[in-house]
Amino acid sequence: MAEKEQPAGYPLAPTNGYARSDQEAGQSQSDDELRRQKRKKWALYIIAFVIFQTGVIVFFSMTVMKFRTPKFRVRSAPSFETFDAQASSFNVMMNTQLGIKNTNFGPFKYGNSTVIFYYRGTQIGTVFIPKSKANFRRTKKLNVAVSLVAPTSLTSNSEWTNDISSGILPLTSTSRLSGKIEIMFIFKKKKSVNMNCTMDLNISAKQLQNIKCK
Repeated sequence: MAEKEQPAGYPLAPTNGYARSDQEAGQSQSDDELRRQKRKKWALYIIAFVIFQTGVIVFFSMTVMKFRTPKFRVRSAPSFETFDAQASSFNVMMNTQLGIKNTNFGPFKYGNSTVIFYYRGTQIGTVFIPKSKANFRRTKKLNVAVSLVAPTSLTSNSEWTNDISSGILPLTSTSRLSGKIEIMFIFKKKKSVNMNCTMDLNISAKQLQNIKCK
């Protein structure tokens, strides 16, 4: 006797009714993790940018924005127009180069001034310095003619006579430049610079030697 056909069965239902929900939860957790990683990256970028900006500000405040006092010095005397160096008659015209060294990131504008030359405290010469400016990060060179003349009081001075005989005449020079420094055309500060130099006039060699400035 033939067996009866069994009716076709229906597809089995998922053994776990929460499978789809687990997949959705896993996807949600993955999205949350990606968002957290992105937030961390943005936070790191912001912190790095703040540190960079702080470094730039510190660099500018320590270098570009820092006001430095320029230096005013006697550089050399490459030649002489007249050279009459005697104890009783001293008349020397010295072509002198002065220098104004400006290490600021802005020009140094200064007013009129005078450089005074001394022999052991006695004034023997002056030269006028007209107002001008020293450009930023530059040394302005000034070529001036200095007339050195001994006053009558020195001609009878034994120390003067001995120095002339030795061939080495100790000299000093002093001056003061007053002006202001401008940085980025916005920040301005008044500055004064003093010249205080010592040097030797070598009479035999007709040279200005051993120039030292503070």
